Amino acid sequence: MTIDPISDMLVTIRNGLKARLVQVSTPASNIKSEIAKVMKASGYIQDAFTTSDFPKKLVITLKYSDRAEPAIRGLARQSKPGLRKFVGCSEIPSVLDGMGLAVLSTSKGVMSGFEAKKQKVGGELICTVW
Repeated sequence: MTIDPISDMLVTIRNGLKARLVQVSTPASNIKSEIAKVMKASGYIQDAFTTSDFPKKLVITLKYSDRAEPAIRGLARQSKPGLRKFVGCSEIPSVLDGMGLAVLSTSKGVMSGFEAKKQKVGGELICTVW
């Protein structure tokens, strides 16, 4: 039994990038799918979809440059089950001076830090990607 499934997803992505895999899979959940959608919209992964067979899996297609460099340089889980991290709209961190991505769970759904600042909402800082 995993204590933190989001952290497991991030570690699966990190390990897949180190092994130069094309796709990785992890058990599916709604929050993981939403995080993957935000990462896809920001250009850090190529695709993400949920399989229809049982048990459902979230399959993530990783993105590499022409020189086989991964699009994701690093992933960090910010809010953990033992210590939740909530931020207001003015406290949303700028990852690598705007070159990275902060993923937040807000009252309006899971979104990037840039989108949350635009909509003037805060929430739980799930993870950062650079």
